[in-house]
Amino acid sequence: MKKRSPFFFFIFFFFCKFLIFSSDAQDYSSLTYAQDPASVSYAQNYTPPLKIDLRLSANFGELRDSHFHSGIDIKTNGSVNQPVYAVADGYISRISVSPGGFGHALYINHPDGHTTVYGHLNAFSPNIAEYAEQKQYELERFRIDLFPAPDELSVKKGEQIALSGNTGSSGGPHLHFEVRDTRTQDPLDVLDFFGNAVVDTQKPDIRGIAFYPVKGKGAINGSNTPLRLTITKNKAGTPLPPGNTISAWGRIGVGVKAYDRMNGQNNIYGIKHVRLFVDEQLVFRSTINRFSFSKTRMLNSFVDFEEVRNRNSYYMKSFVEPGNTLPFYETVNNGFIDIDEERAYRLRYELEDYHGNTLVYPFVVNGIRQPIPPPEKCDRFMTWNTNNAFVAADFWLHIPSGNLYDNCCFGHSSTPSANYLSDIHQVNFSPVPLHDKATLWIKTKTDIPEYRTKYGIVKIGKNGKTSWMGGKYTTGGIETTIGELGQKYAVDIDTIAPEIIPQTPEKWGTNRRIRIAATDDKSGIQSFRGEIDGKFALFTHDIKSRYYTYVFDNKRLTRGQKHLLVVTATDAAGNTATYRYEFVY
Repeated sequence: MKKRSPFFFFIFFFFCKFLIFSSDAQDYSSLTYAQDPASVSYAQNYTPPLKIDLRLSANFGELRDSHFHSGIDIKTNGSVNQPVYAVADGYISRISVSPGGFGHALYINHPDGHTTVYGHLNAFSPNIAEYAEQKQYELERFRIDLFPAPDELSVKKGEQIALSGNTGSSGGPHLHFEVRDTRTQDPLDVLDFFGNAVVDTQKPDIRGIAFYPVKGKGAINGSNTPLRLTITKNKAGTPLPPGNTISAWGRIGVGVKAYDRMNGQNNIYGIKHVRLFVDEQLVFRSTINRFSFSKTRMLNSFVDFEEVRNRNSYYMKSFVEPGNTLPFYETVNNGFIDIDEERAYRLRYELEDYHGNTLVYPFVVNGIRQPIPPPEKCDRFMTWNTNNAFVAADFWLHIPSGNLYDNCCFGHSSTPSANYLSDIHQVNFSPVPLHDKATLWIKTKTDIPEYRTKYGIVKIGKNGKTSWMGGKYTTGGIETTIGELGQKYAVDIDTIAPEIIPQTPEKWGTNRRIRIAATDDKSGIQSFRGEIDGKFALFTHDIKSRYYTYVFDNKRLTRGQKHLLVVTATDAAGNTATYRYEFVY
């Protein structure tokens, strides 16, 4: 093993890009890489990616905005720069650097048919960092997604490959870690590999139950609207039965709001196993142990989407909508319950975590004959398995087949506005998820040819705050794509260039780095480029910050000379700002 250089040497010259890592190189190109880990036992001799206790801030399958969490988040004691190690022999199969997402991330392919993922890193090992930086300069961009060959960057079990961080779309310092099926790239439950390293004797925690009458086929307490009930607990912490008497008739679905707990942690986690029994018959079971990224948005059908959007509250449905093809269900009658006898129906939830800790919650639904309200009148009925379109003089929407998870009663309204270049369009009156994108077109009130590239559709939130969706000009309006129904949209214009704000340029030479702030008032910064003496300069950027940073590089910058910096920032509407400054390094 090569002698390690002092830590602060690398901090001083490379701004945390390089640190002390094992540099023993081995050639693993001759290893045989399995193609199907399903035939491989999960009793792998993997070492943990961190040499600290595995305390989790998030587990596999946890419910997130429009996706399941694809790994585990390991706490790093509230700080960055914890050494990160390869869990097994293999090679670096992917290097990703991005302002958002996983930030700095590494992927390692292993001979057993698995890929491990290490996200939100602060720095790569020197050999990986050098490889990545060379490609960044070749491609002349900060954002890269590289796929090295098996013989380029081999690693061995226990070799330090990175430092933990807080880069990308991270809410605090931690290591995001995944295990994937290499062939399919499906994420697998990491605790199948490291479950014994996590101490958990805590049962899951139930927060609420919900009842969903099927429109035109069922009623709950005389109504066809969902009933959501908060679960209270006694002094001992035992969940109590619902305080309300629940009566039903016809076809209904049930849902549960619940989270897992772990020893010594204040975090809440996702539930691995959900089972629903009716009169001792199992009618629904979900077990989240793997999924595909092509289906992760089906989380929006797995949960009560309307409740998520309206109150950020996650109820898991114990029934399956027709467009939901997630693979981890077992159901009778797709989980729907037919209440057709005047008697007490005894229901029971069993909520179980990875370690077998189980909460049992019984409750009663009283079968009481009652009128079933008819479905509400519908201007435009959309079916989940066909192409759907809504067309008006100044608005149209196209939803391709398979994008809805269930049939939908679609509604639309428009309101004149003096603040936008179109009416404000309400695209459905309640939240409805889409599995993929729908195409939206809105007519503009004005059409100035030289401004057509500056037009864009904005989404208008409840507080009036807008987010730029963009789009392209076509036939007198703007066309873009949206991922859900239930929001307001209008056409706006952005003609104002970004603002570039240098940070203490007089100190760049002594600080040995350049720091630039770039902001945009409407459409957002789309690209940022720095050049020194006419050559590309690598500025780093994190989505959580408005700052772009260049660390002086003696390989590419001559000391003691005057240099010209040129920085260009362009927003999503094509407006560009340029800043020039001469400095001495």
